[in-house]
This record gives sequence, structure tokens and C-alpha cells, in this order.
Amino acid sequence: MDIKGSVALVTGANRGIGHAFARSLLAHGAAKVYAGARDLTSITDPDLVPLRLDVTDPDDIARAAAAAGDVSILVNNAGIGSKGDLMTGDFDEARRIMEVNYFGTWAVSRAFAPILARNGGGAVVNMLSLASWVGSARWPAYAASKAAQWSLTQTLRAGLADQGTLVVGVHAGFVDTDMSAWVTGPKITADDVAEQTVRALLADQAEVLADEPTRRTKAALSQPVDAYVSGSLRR
Repeated sequence: MDIKGSVALVTGANRGIGHAFARSLLAHGAAKVYAGARDLTSITDPDLVPLRLDVTDPDDIARAAAAAGDVSILVNNAGIGSKGDLMTGDFDEARRIMEVNYFGTWAVSRAFAPILARNGGGAVVNMLSLASWVGSARWPAYAASKAAQWSLTQTLRAGLADQGTLVVGVHAGFVDTDMSAWVTGPKITADDVAEQTVRALLADQAEVLADEPTRRTKAALSQPVDAYVSGSLRR
């Protein structure tokens, strides 16, 4: 698809991967990028158009869709993580993670799908994870939410095909953001993830495997379970 002259909405665009997505879209010629965030004061980039958007609030979503009817690229980036243990993690927190990462993505996509259709089809980009495929006893709620989000991405791809909407799933391992500040091992940069994603849009590519651990894990899915259960997230 053509990004030059397009209008995009990036959820969770105030920092990290979301802000990197927004900057990359602008660098490739997007005419306008709405920056969705719960707190508008957290959006300090003057090149972005602030848009209040709590992806768990139906009224916020409806207002955002009414205000941003020119969107042709939707980037579902808003998400939260957790290190809640399998045996002691809080179920209320787990439900909140599912509400944001899975139901939030679904609700925003459903609200903007008719807008994308009116504007020629466009694209939906979902920020997923290597954890879409590999669970961990250290963050089971996050992994489950990303597995659900991956399933949703495939469903959106099928469900929006007739209106000409490209649906892109972006998978990465640890990214150098606040969410993974506690990780001491290798991390890919947010700018790298964003640039790979924008290039995938330009090439009408439906999936981004942003780093080597992710590519290795995806390739192992057809192998016996131990080939990927013992992967990079089990450490």
C-alpha cells in the first residue's frame, strides 16, 4: 500500500514502540498521524495529532472514530505487560491485561473497520509478540493475551479481506522500551520494529518477524512441542 499522503492512528503512541511507529509513518510520507493515548498531556511530539483513546472505554473509542474519520492505517499498539507468576499472579490483573491487549484491539478494530472501508481499505497493524506462540510461567497473562490477539489478527485478516484491508501481525521478542527495562539480555530497538513494519505495509506483507528469536520460534511451530517451549521466553 501507499503510505505517502495517508492518515494513520497509532494507539499508545505517547512513547516506546507506539511513538516509533508514528515517527516512521511520518518519515515515509504520512500526511497526518493521530496519537492515541489515555492522557493527552503525555503526547509531547508536536508533529502528532493528540487523540484521547482508552481502548477499554467504549465511549472513548466511539468519540475517536467520530473524530478521525480520515484514517486509512490503524496501528493497534496499546498494550500492557505483567510479570505475575503462574501460581501466584493476580487474576484481576490478568483480566485487565486481556481487556487491554485483546478486547481493546478488537474493539478499536471493529470501530475503525468501516472507516477503513470508506477510505479505500487501508490497513490494520497489530503489535503482537514472540509470546503469541511461547507461554511463560513468569508472565502467563501477557502470553495468553498475545496468543488471543494473534488469533484475532488472523480473524480480522479473513473478515476484512473483502473490503480490501491489509491486516499485518508484528511479532518481536524483547524490545528496548520501558516495558522490558528489567530485561538484561539482547533487545531489538523500537525504531527497528517500526521501520520493518512500515516496509511491510509498503510491500503488502501480512506478517513481520522482527528479530531472530521470533523467526526461530515461528519456524519451530511445526516441530514437536519441546522445540519451541524451550525457546527464548523460557528463561
